[in-house]
Amino acid sequence: MNFDVLIPVIRRLALEAGDRILEVYHGPDFDVKSKSDASPVTEADEAADALISAGLRAAFPDVTLITEEQADSHALTASTFLIVDPLDGTKEFVQRRGDFTVNIAYVENGVPLRGVVYAPDKGRLFYTQADGTAVEETGAFDKALAGPVTPLRVSTPDNAALMVVASKSHRDAATDDYISKYAVKDMTSAGSSLKFCLIATGEADLYPRLGRTMEWDTAAGDAVLRGAGGHVVRFDDHSPLAYGKSGWDNPFFIALAAGVELKK
Repeated sequence: MNFDVLIPVIRRLALEAGDRILEVYHGPDFDVKSKSDASPVTEADEAADALISAGLRAAFPDVTLITEEQADSHALTASTFLIVDPLDGTKEFVQRRGDFTVNIAYVENGVPLRGVVYAPDKGRLFYTQADGTAVEETGAFDKALAGPVTPLRVSTPDNAALMVVASKSHRDAATDDYISKYAVKDMTSAGSSLKFCLIATGEADLYPRLGRTMEWDTAAGDAVLRGAGGHVVRFDDHSPLAYGKSGWDNPFFIALAAGVELKK
């Protein structure tokens, strides 16, 4: 994969999908349907999926494409693939809380090497550059030309006073019990893949997820966090979270800044 070609394409498609999502979000009431797993889906999910899929297939016809809205039809046979969640945080979208994102990532041999996370309602755009480093772009987000960027680097954590970010919609007692093992200075809540990005920017140090997620939920945020010097590891053995798993299900995991002393 030529990353100098990939990054402008996935950045542009994320921005275009964000525009389409906001048209629905700020428009009249929208219909919410339930998928086979009882998770919600809206016309914004479907429109963003169609836009991103068409763009990626046109630009990279020989690369396997996995998207949340089309995953039932996919059997992975490649070690290299693009993986998309066109609207991560549909529950946040439906409740009009703003914490939803567009996620596009490129995975090679189980590792999310490059990715983009765009939070259109919050006006925040995070991505890996061609060299793998992570940045947050600021400005008006011209689709044809990247604007000013701020390099991202995880914080140097104080293990006696950690900043923890947790899920807005999926917080539970098991997560709280695990967080209680750490010396926590403060906690914040965020939806969707923004939690990875808050660690990448240094706004948080630790994000444990003791609940069901799929690879398209995490790959782009994982890529951004890795590009900022952070890590995403399995909850059970602290090995790196891998991609390309059968069924696309993730195990429980922990996202963290380098230097956080993990607890069992």
